[in-house]
Parts: sequence; structure tokens; C-alpha cells
Amino acid sequence: MNEQQNVTKSNIYNVILYLGGLVLFLEWLYPIEQVTDTSSIAVFVIYTIFCFFISLLQLKWWASFLLKGFGLLFILNGLYFDMTFLSREWLNYFLLEFTMNANIFISQDWYYLSPLFRSFLFLLLIWLMSYLLHYWFVQMKRIFLFIFLTFVYITVLDTFTLYDAKFAIIRIFIISLVSLAITNFNRDLEREKISLDRIKQKTKWILPIMLTLVFSVLLGLVAPKLDPQWPDPVPFLEGAAEQVGGSGSGTIQKVGYGEDDSQLGGSFIQDDTPVFHAETDQDQYWRIETKEIYTGKGWESSADHDYIKQQDGEIHLDMYHGNVETEESTALIEFQEGQNLKKLVYPYGVKKFMAPMPKPDLFLDQITESIEARENGETLRLGFYQLAYDRTSYSLTALREDPGNDEEEMAEYLHLPDTLPGRVAELAEEITAGYESRYEKTRAIERYFSSHDFTYQTTGVAVPGEDDDYVDQFLFETQVGYCDNFSTSMVVLLRTLDIPARWVKGFTGGEIIGEGNRDNYHIYEVTNSNAHSWVEVYFPESGWVSFEPTQGFSNLTEFHVDQANTDTEDFDAYDDVLDAPETELPETERELEEDETAPAMASPSNHNFSLAWWQWGLIVLVALLIFFVLYKYRFNIKTKLLAMKLNRNQSQEAFQEAYLHLLTVLDHEGNERKNDQTLREYAKRVDAHYGTGEMRMLTAYYERMLYRNEFNPKEMNKLKTTWKKLLKTIMG
Repeated sequence: MNEQQNVTKSNIYNVILYLGGLVLFLEWLYPIEQVTDTSSIAVFVIYTIFCFFISLLQLKWWASFLLKGFGLLFILNGLYFDMTFLSREWLNYFLLEFTMNANIFISQDWYYLSPLFRSFLFLLLIWLMSYLLHYWFVQMKRIFLFIFLTFVYITVLDTFTLYDAKFAIIRIFIISLVSLAITNFNRDLEREKISLDRIKQKTKWILPIMLTLVFSVLLGLVAPKLDPQWPDPVPFLEGAAEQVGGSGSGTIQKVGYGEDDSQLGGSFIQDDTPVFHAETDQDQYWRIETKEIYTGKGWESSADHDYIKQQDGEIHLDMYHGNVETEESTALIEFQEGQNLKKLVYPYGVKKFMAPMPKPDLFLDQITESIEARENGETLRLGFYQLAYDRTSYSLTALREDPGNDEEEMAEYLHLPDTLPGRVAELAEEITAGYESRYEKTRAIERYFSSHDFTYQTTGVAVPGEDDDYVDQFLFETQVGYCDNFSTSMVVLLRTLDIPARWVKGFTGGEIIGEGNRDNYHIYEVTNSNAHSWVEVYFPESGWVSFEPTQGFSNLTEFHVDQANTDTEDFDAYDDVLDAPETELPETERELEEDETAPAMASPSNHNFSLAWWQWGLIVLVALLIFFVLYKYRFNIKTKLLAMKLNRNQSQEAFQEAYLHLLTVLDHEGNERKNDQTLREYAKRVDAHYGTGEMRMLTAYYERMLYRNEFNPKEMNKLKTTWKKLLKTIMG
């Protein structure tokens, strides 16, 4: 009995140790979503827990293989497939995808591996790690190397990426200390051949560990900390990389609004941190500022900022002229804690600012059209304010017939660097050949980016080298980028045609998260991932009109056709524009608009997981719990089923099955029968171990039945009672 208890207690320590390995491995997964643009990371976390759970059960190799393999295929099906799971069509597609990518893998063309195959390899790695960590942590009890690598991995990410490992280090430290303590404790017991039952006061070794753990963590949290003693290595490495490589994918930035646009390019990762909530009656772009000077590398503003104080909250932005239709509306802006910007975000047509008392002074920069709130000369970061604005609708007829006679002050919106390659202007002429009006040329350039081989992508985006022009590089070399690439290129192309255009920064409309306090008003949540840039073009008769060249984004500007000019030809020419604000974007494009980032696992099918990740996680956890209970109590369940069978069918076969089940339970409890033992010898050893005589009685009857074919149904009740009593003793 003592041997059985020792095995059980040892298994408990092994389970705790393996769970420590699971928690440490999850620390490897958590940063992936932040330092790369991998999406659906929760799915991979769930599969990790599933694989570790299967490994913990120590099933037969074939059962473990089938369960983990089925889970892997199920994950891939939910992420990428739009067909019946494991159907012939499904299997054929999967085999074709696997064969094609295997050839790519062998040829080492890693870049061309499909998202499905990359996910397959990642899931396969998780599968392998669930086995390796069980081998290292439970069987070999050698865990220091993995702990060391985990610390190195997290600290490297904290140093060279945007990942903040402050709390991750604390978690890893706690789990590592506990795991090392359990490992050394078990190792000492095995080396000294000490029974767990002989350790009467386990608190003598548990208490020092817990005190050391608590003291170390508290000391690390509250103790004064020196500022960084070494210079940040990241700028040095970035500078070295630029000197060696010139241009390339650049550094990984975090998406969000920033003021410095002098050097555009480079990859970024998404950040779904909410910035502000807006209560309004329509989806719209939120403007912050414009920039007018293109340098060849990015955007700058004139050094001579002209701030004009706005009286009584009235905002005077000369955005549109008399022939533009307007409708009054309001917007309520509430910034999230810690996300307040120094500049106001505002909709097109803004005309009045309202805020709680005391109301700050407003200053409008005439150059960039950014708006600041100040008090006693200090710029404020407002948390809450309301705006009144005019919803605008532009006349397509007026835009088409606009003569394009610009005022002198529009010259600053035609500025281009002398270093701009001539082929950029040649491309603009080629795109607009055959078009006459300013509006038609603008629309032709806007359409150009969606009708040619340009790709919206947030990773692998080039940074122009010393001799490269940002726009030229995008138009003729990479053709890969995000909103900054598309919008800047459109502005430059328009300026080569002497069409005044400027670059605008702000946010897209965000996602509806609730209903407003007024009819037809909604609450939109705008996150850092909604940061965006677009284009404004000047029409003398209408004002500044926004255009959207970025792939996957919809121009939310409203247009109308004058009733006096509604002939069929006009409608045919402009119906695509008129329908734009009304058209529902495909799901993948709407994701681009809302997140401004493309998933690293590529575009899963529209029939992606319809439930939220936490709902899937809950389903999986419940399923795992049910499976765990069934597996843990499988012998008890089978014992009850066999007892019911013996009641219904008092036959020779039923008793034989019950006796063999008894042998299986004994084997599972650590009392396996040795190869050279007879059944009688084995029964005698079992009775001696448990202090009973039931095993010899059942074995004697089993031998008579087996070898002499003796069977008396009248004895079955007594045998069944003895059998159940012995099993109850064995299983506790």
C-alpha cells in the first residue's frame, strides 16, 4: 500500500513540474502576436494546452498521435478551409498544398511558403515541444537549460522589440524557482532512496522555498532600480544595418499616430489598444493634420507655423465652398486613459468645439490644420470634448467641370524635390492620358493602385536608402506597402501634373461597440490600428476633397449628382463613385480598414471561427475536462459497467471478463504480474499486499473454470461481491 501511495504522490509532483513547463512554453508564444503580425495566437495557445494535456495522460503512442494529429487538422480547417472537414475534397486540397510546399521547402525558397503550410509547421513544432518538455521535465528531470533559454528569449525580445517583458520575467522567475525546487527534491529522494511517507513534515522543505520566492519577488519589485547603465543597442544596430544594406525592410514599428514623418517606410505591427471612443451618426475618417513638403524620404511641415486663436470655440477651417451640400451633425469624443493626444481629432466639416468648463483656448495651425487646446500657454491633452460639424456632399458635376484655376497660395501644394526621378512624372502622364478634367485625372490615379500589381502589406516594407526616393521605390521597385506608400505616391503623382494635393493623417472610423444616447447614433471604438493616411485634392470651385488610394479601404466622402445634370451618361460615368460609401466591403478588406494590418497567417477563409477565441477556449477546456474525468475514472466506470453485466448475464464469459479487468486494474496500480509468476503465486502476493484473501478465492475459481470447465451460476452472487470488494480495496 505504501508503494502505491509513493507512486501517486510522485505523479502529483510530476504533474506540477510538467505544468510548470507548459507555463514557461506559453511565455514563448505570448510575444509572437506583438513582435510579428501573427493573428489568431489564442488558437495556437489552445492547441498547446491540448497537446500538453495529451502528453500528460501518457496514452499509447498511437492514441496520442491520433488525438494531436486530429487537433492539428481541426485548427487548420478552422483557419483556412471553406469546405467540409476531412471530406475527399478537403483531403485532396490539403495533400496538394502539402506537396507543393514541401517542394518549396526543399528548394529553400522560404518566402514562398503558403500561410497554411507555415501554420502547419508551427503547430507541428508545438506538438514536438509537448513531447520534448515531458521528456526533459518529467522523465529526465533536466530543466535548467530550457529555463535558461526562456530567460534569454524573453530578454532579447524585451531589448530589441516593442515587447515589454516586465511581468513576463516575474512569472518566469516564480515558475522556474518552483520547478527547480521540485526537481531537486525528487532527485534527492531518488538518490537517497527515501520514501515520501518517511518525510513527516513536508513543510520543512516547502516553507523555505515559499519564503525565498516571496522575498525575492517583493525585493525585486520594491527595491530601487538603477537607470540603464549601457546605451540602447538597438539604434547602433539599426545604424549599422543601414550602412551595410542601404535599404531594406527596415525596423519593426508599432502602428499608431505619430508626429515625425520625415522618414517613411519599414514594417509595423498592429496595436489594438483603444485610443478614443466617438459617439456619432456615421462612419467617417478622423482628421488630425496635413503635411505639405515632400522630401523624397517622407513628409515635413513648414517651420513657420501660423497658429490662430479660435474665438468662443468657433473653428474656421476653409475646407469647402458654397456649392457643397451640408447637413449638421455632432460628435462626442472621449479618449481612453493614457491615450490623450496633444492635437484634436475631428471630422470633416468641423465648425464648433465644446468642452466642460473651464473651456480651454483653441489654436488652429493654418499650415497643417492641426488644432491644439491650450491653457496659460501650455498644450493640454483633453480627455473629453464635443464637436459640431457639417456632413458634406460634393457635386460630381461641379468637380468634373472645375476649370482648375488655382490661387497663388496653392503653389506650396505643388512642391516636389529636385531629386524626384523623371519616370514618376512620366508615369503620371501615362496614367492620365485621355483624361481632361482635374477630377478625371485624380480618379484615374486613385484607381491605378487597385488595378495594377500593388500589394497592401505591413511586413517586408522597404525603407529608402540614401540614394532612393520613397515614391519611386514603391512605384517601380517594390510595389508593396501600406497607407503611407499609397497616399504619398498619389500626392506626388498629382503634383507632377500641377494638381494641388496634400497628405493627411488621422484615423479611420473604428468599430461600432454600442448604441449612442440619440437615435441613429453609435459609439465607435478607434484603436491605434486605425491610424491612417490619405489624400486631399484641391478643386477651386469646391475646396479640398479627400481620396483613398490604399487597397482595401473605401473612400467615405459623399458625392451627389446635380438634378439638372442627371442624364444617363453622367450616371453611368459616376455610379461607381456614388455607390462607394454604400457598398459593403468584403470581410478581408474590412479587416484591413479596421486594423490596417494584414494577418501573418495570410487570409483565412470568410468562414473563420464564428465564435470568439475565448468561447472556443471555453469549449475546448470543457471538452478537456470531460475527457480528463472520463480518463481518470475509466476503471471505476468500467467496474460499474461490468457489475451491471454480471447482474444481467451470469455467464462464464462475463466472469472471465471481470477477472481480466481485475488484473488490468492491479497492473495500473503498480502491482503487475511478473512473467515467471503463476496466477496462484500472483494472487498470494496481491493478498499479502492488501491484507485480504479475496484474490486467491477468485483466482482459484477462475482456474477451475478455465482448466476444468467448472462453472456454477449459483456462486456468481458471492463471486461478484468478492470481486467488487477487492476492487474497492485496490482503488481506494
